[in-house]
Amino acid sequence: MALNFPNKKPIPKKQINKANLGMDLEQMLNDSNEFYLANDIAVIHKKPTPVQIVKVDYPMRSKAVITEAYYKVPSTTDYNGIYKGKYIDFEAKENHNKTAFPLKNIHPHQMSHLENIIKHGGIGFLIVAWNLYNEYYLLPFEVAKEYWDNAIEDGRKSIPYEIFKKRAFLIEESYLPRLKYLKVVDEVYLNK
Repeated sequence: MALNFPNKKPIPKKQINKANLGMDLEQMLNDSNEFYLANDIAVIHKKPTPVQIVKVDYPMRSKAVITEAYYKVPSTTDYNGIYKGKYIDFEAKENHNKTAFPLKNIHPHQMSHLENIIKHGGIGFLIVAWNLYNEYYLLPFEVAKEYWDNAIEDGRKSIPYEIFKKRAFLIEESYLPRLKYLKVVDEVYLNK
């Protein structure tokens, strides 16, 4: 059965761009954090990246265009905030590989920053999206650090997908919040 407009013209089929079927990780986390904030569950925000603006073109006051800018300092991690009286700090990474998460996706200053957070009593971790599997994991910092340190010794430059299945924690995707990562934080860090 064909569907038609009332004037009998056929309704055109909508083209679907399959490349963008899922939301990107950052948007899912931002939506989740908005839900957590609106429902008085947690206060967690995306950190802005400090940028030094060098040159701006002003063809008209209402149409200013930044033409040259530089990062002031390397950013630490993507998100931080407070949940149940605990400071939380984490990095979000998307992975498009099938078998492993490349350690080159994590920067040395991010590892150092997370290590300092934990040393001072905070909760630090990574959230990694495995885009090919549509899976999201909370990777404890300790697991990432183990592979980071061993990369220097044994030359392995990635964390296998199987390690995520065994030692990381699958984050449930839902409508609200989009990613229930605080449920995992409860299970892993707060309800021991």
